Amino acid sequence: MSYSITGTDTAVGKTLVSCALLHAFAAQGKRVAGFKPVAAGCDDDDHNEDAKRLRAASNIQATYGQINPYCFPRPIAPHLAARHAGTRIDFPRILASYRELAGQTDEVIVEGVGGFCVPLNEKLDSADLAKQLDLPVILVVGMRLGCINHALLTLRAIADYQLECAGWVANVLDADMSALQENIDALRERIAAPLLGVIPFQAQPDVQETAAHLQLALLDKQETHD
Repeated sequence: MSYSITGTDTAVGKTLVSCALLHAFAAQGKRVAGFKPVAAGCDDDDHNEDAKRLRAASNIQATYGQINPYCFPRPIAPHLAARHAGTRIDFPRILASYRELAGQTDEVIVEGVGGFCVPLNEKLDSADLAKQLDLPVILVVGMRLGCINHALLTLRAIADYQLECAGWVANVLDADMSALQENIDALRERIAAPLLGVIPFQAQPDVQETAAHLQLALLDKQETHD
């Protein structure tokens, strides 16, 4: 079973949670790979830092291009980054790369770009891509002011695309967030999918520490129930 990882916004910990899932599944003896279909913002070697982390967390041999088929220099909305680079994001290329990785692994963790409905070209967005991949979605909720609204709107969009939310992760971004537990409780009351873990605030995010807070057994229960 592979999963699509989305978030309530950009910079809410999708890469951290994706790498932690890869680490946790690998610890179960599974062959795993991270997949970043689209990335905007490259370093000097024309690679994206998040995609490199996903590749490092994978335990199969895969080229950078397999992990991240579209990478653009400018850290802006991906459809704009593609336009500035003089190209267009095409889904067949992404789907072919995904199938190639899926054929080599037990689990592929697909990390989206930004939030759930980010434009990827003039007609399609990241929600359309998630629909074509047709994977259960794990939602990373950045715990900070406004997170309840962002989480519930994202879940509504996931449901509108007739995709399953396999679970959600509460990632604490604000060390001093007021009423943190009450916010988590409010989300638990409103989200049917299981809470897979609460990631405490980390000044220096650590993948292994994050993985220790995830309850993969809840995903197994969800699959059995389905």
